[in-house]
Amino acid sequence: MAFSGKVVIDNMSFRVQPGEFMCIVGPSGCGKTTLLRLLAGLTQPSSGLVMDGGKVIASPSLERAIVFQDYGRALLPWRTVSQNIALSLEAVGIPKQMRQQGIDALLATTGLTQAAEKFPNQLSGGMQQRVQIARCLAQRPRLLLMDEPFGALDAITRQHLQDEVTRLAARAGTTVIFITHDLEEAIYLGDRVIVLGANPGRILEEVEVTIPRPRNQLETREDPLFLQLRHRLHGLLEGH
Repeated sequence: MAFSGKVVIDNMSFRVQPGEFMCIVGPSGCGKTTLLRLLAGLTQPSSGLVMDGGKVIASPSLERAIVFQDYGRALLPWRTVSQNIALSLEAVGIPKQMRQQGIDALLATTGLTQAAEKFPNQLSGGMQQRVQIARCLAQRPRLLLMDEPFGALDAITRQHLQDEVTRLAARAGTTVIFITHDLEEAIYLGDRVIVLGANPGRILEEVEVTIPRPRNQLETREDPLFLQLRHRLHGLLEGH
């Protein structure tokens, strides 16, 4: 992928298995967000192909949902929290009388029940991001693309949503591609972690995470394998 002649992503090739939770880490400027936009069909590669199920990704699809890093511009300001979540249900054709139950469940999952009738400008940045996550989950996508979705959240809410997204994705068989700067988050969530280098963006290494599931926020992070993987990822990025 090149912009104005500058190559941002070069010779990048990988496969994602159905139902896999893949995390991507790398330094700023290595093309992580550009890669996510390519996977979503929001932009097209300068050369090469992005494929989904054997078909070229040429445009956005309801089967792919993306949680944007810029949550402030991702919500419709004239809609309440509940109405923003309902947008996905409208898009996939869920009848109006059947939407509320799903909305209520997602409000509870993301800790937004008390904010259901508020508008985005009445919410903190972390709450706005939770609305965006809830809206994407409501879509029940086959592929969920997440661009540093928990960066604006406090530690406890972040851990809660890490576990909820993992649980919901596993239950629905959703494939997740998750971008983060947090190495511990990548190891905790991922079945596999792709480490990118910069200038131009390229794959340094693909690291398998064989820590058993379900994982626990305290015990998993104290697992010797978890610490070993953290050292490995840190070493790859520091060396780069």
